[in-house]
Amino acid sequence: MNLSRRHFLRSAGAVALGLTGLRRLLARGSPVRGGGYGELVADPQKVLDLPRGFRYHAFGKVGERMDDGLLVPGLHDGMAAFPGADGRTILVRNHELSAGSKKDSAFGPAMELVGKVDRARLYDAGGGTRPAGGGTTTLVYDTKAGRLERQFLSLGGTIRNCAGGPTPWGSWLSCEETMEKAGKTLEKDHGYVFEVPARAEGGLVDPVPLKALGRMNHEAAAVDPKTGIVYETEDRSDGLFYRFLPAAPGKLAEGGKLQALAVKGKPGLHTGNQGKADPVRPGEGLEVEWIDLDEVESPKDDLRKRGREKGAAVFVRGEGMWYGREAVYFACTSGGRNKKGQIWRLLPEAGRLELFVEPNDPNLLENADNMTVAPWGDLLVCENGKAPNQVVGVTPEGKLYTLARNPASSSEFAGVTVSPDASAVFVNVQKPGLTLAITGPWAG
Repeated sequence: MNLSRRHFLRSAGAVALGLTGLRRLLARGSPVRGGGYGELVADPQKVLDLPRGFRYHAFGKVGERMDDGLLVPGLHDGMAAFPGADGRTILVRNHELSAGSKKDSAFGPAMELVGKVDRARLYDAGGGTRPAGGGTTTLVYDTKAGRLERQFLSLGGTIRNCAGGPTPWGSWLSCEETMEKAGKTLEKDHGYVFEVPARAEGGLVDPVPLKALGRMNHEAAAVDPKTGIVYETEDRSDGLFYRFLPAAPGKLAEGGKLQALAVKGKPGLHTGNQGKADPVRPGEGLEVEWIDLDEVESPKDDLRKRGREKGAAVFVRGEGMWYGREAVYFACTSGGRNKKGQIWRLLPEAGRLELFVEPNDPNLLENADNMTVAPWGDLLVCENGKAPNQVVGVTPEGKLYTLARNPASSSEFAGVTVSPDASAVFVNVQKPGLTLAITGPWAG
């Protein structure tokens, strides 16, 4: 087992511990505030409010010159941390830029830097003059010294790379949240998942779209390390929840079968709980089955519609997701009675789905999005709601607390992840775009 896989399984094992207590609270009623690291202290620089004893280091800001001569692109989004050499952390970070975006592009406001890259290494070069603006950057961070060592563009020519997820074999699945097709400035169809190895060496990866994983408004991905099955969320108000059965686990480019989740005995179940006389209740177990899908490249953008017609369940804006010990946790950002979000729990081996938490109270948790699990057991969740947005923690005992707050703007947090040595929590502020390393007296 390589180091990346060991780190993945260690973090995955922590998730069940961190969420068991929350489920106990749900059995008693609703989540409560408590635990954590105390009240937040206002940051005089107005970058990040943190508990006393914690500090941050800001780096990877939009517009900075990178080591490959390009600029740090904007709209920082999903991210994961991987172990590098000599205790370093390798971060792979998404950028949710749109097609033809010149503002905050890696190639400069006038596309003057396009010549610095090999056009063949861009998925969509936009005729060679206006490449699609999304993609990923890779950052090598000296966690002990608290210093960024290098950063470079690692995936280019894609669109709206929103979230994704780490794999047990040491790569990042970067997901396009779009259904744009070739035409005008675009050379190719978009809406795919791309795999980016977490490596410290610079250079763009070969941009291979994993078409068998489906073409959709992708959001996040999570991989079951036992089976290699990939789970996927879809950021649509009438989205589905998918799984991909690879023909060869760990070799996603070799194809496989895409399926959608359905609830036995409740075909087409709408899980949002909005205006329902018989809502899904927290902790309620739902037996699931999986529906085979065809025409997964969906030229008519009707994959979710065809899935619903076969009985697939509907989820309201499926977004952040993380694999834990024998379970997959995922957020529906606009789900819930008051549209304040939901967190679901899928137990693949048991074939069981549970509504894990539906706060319906923005003072507890508002519009959960990206999430991760700290090795000490706490679930860390990024809010994507009204200002001020926060990073909310859930302790092993099931209490909710605020870890960080954005005092500067209404921008969401994204890409929360923990360094392999558990010394730093990394998180992105999407607008205007920067990454933060948070250090302090972490539990355990």
